[in-house]
Amino acid sequence: MELRTAKPRDLEQIADLLAERGEPEDALDHRLVVEDPDQGWESCAVVVDGERVVSTLTVLDETLVLGGVEIPAGQVELVATDRGYEGRGLVRRLMAWAHQHSADRGHLTQVMVGIPYFYRQFGYSYAIPIPPARPVATPPPAVEGHVVRRAEVDDVKAMAALQDGLQADVDLRMPHSAACWRWLVAREGSTLWVVERDGVPVGTGRLADSRLTEIAAVDAAAEQALLSHVLGLAEDVEVTDRPGNRLAPFLGPPPRDAEMYCSRIQDPVALLEHLRPLLSRRADGYDGDVVVSFFRSHVRFRCTDGQAGPMTAGGVMAGPASVGGAGVAPDLVPALLFGPLGIEGLAERHPDVYPGPARDLMAALFPPVRADLLTYYVP
Repeated sequence: MELRTAKPRDLEQIADLLAERGEPEDALDHRLVVEDPDQGWESCAVVVDGERVVSTLTVLDETLVLGGVEIPAGQVELVATDRGYEGRGLVRRLMAWAHQHSADRGHLTQVMVGIPYFYRQFGYSYAIPIPPARPVATPPPAVEGHVVRRAEVDDVKAMAALQDGLQADVDLRMPHSAACWRWLVAREGSTLWVVERDGVPVGTGRLADSRLTEIAAVDAAAEQALLSHVLGLAEDVEVTDRPGNRLAPFLGPPPRDAEMYCSRIQDPVALLEHLRPLLSRRADGYDGDVVVSFFRSHVRFRCTDGQAGPMTAGGVMAGPASVGGAGVAPDLVPALLFGPLGIEGLAERHPDVYPGPARDLMAALFPPVRADLLTYYVP
């Protein structure tokens, strides 16, 4: 068997494999990605047995924005293996390809919506909460003067602006890329909606089966108009509880189960170097050396005069507190940088995370992060 970059002649076989192992709509989703000039066939890999495609995945280009700093990221999607070829390590080989492809694209991290546990085998850890979906308990009152219609390509600019407005107040965000907006308008697995008032777009949302998500609007009236419209289309509607959700009075309690995005950081030092502008702002007013050990490796840098860094990578360091440093288990680095607990919250839950003697400085450098991510697939 051979692992290689997918080619146009593989399209039909990949489509059949994705539809058989996932959803029928996945075939169109894949075609939209590989035929888009911003992604292309080089973003997809296959394992072939002779000429037969038996396993595949695709890596999407994404951008995380943490404290105003853009972070190039990759997202693995559209993973499928023929049932007769399971258990042979094909996905492991494909994930290695995906991570190398991601690095070649300049990505400093990967994020994904993963099935329980599986992707932890490939260096991912649970880091960023997925907002819960809450059932509609009470229909909202009727709101006059609004038109709700399916979105078209010409609506993308207005929808993106509404999403940018909602995400402006979060610490970590991932907006839809320009390419992803095109796919979402064209795909069949979910529907984008636009709410208009006096001919002006004032709200948007996305309906996937009975899940109403990605709601962004200028006011409560626009959100209520959207929910009322969706309630006429689907049964047992659930609403994603995003930041600033004005529909909360009409929703039931959230589920108690944890749901989180997976994240992977291959080189923490490279990512910290990239985040120096943010770390400098966070450490303003502090002065001193910083050591953070990941136990098998560590990083050193200095904070002085409102500047953090440059970063210096080092080797094994088992006892960072003895040199005034902090310790963070390597699988918890994504939670440290992207998660809602910060270093102090992680230290309360994990014995192998501790701020060390410079606790105030570490808490300033690695605070809790409030996140909102927009992904191709609804988690």
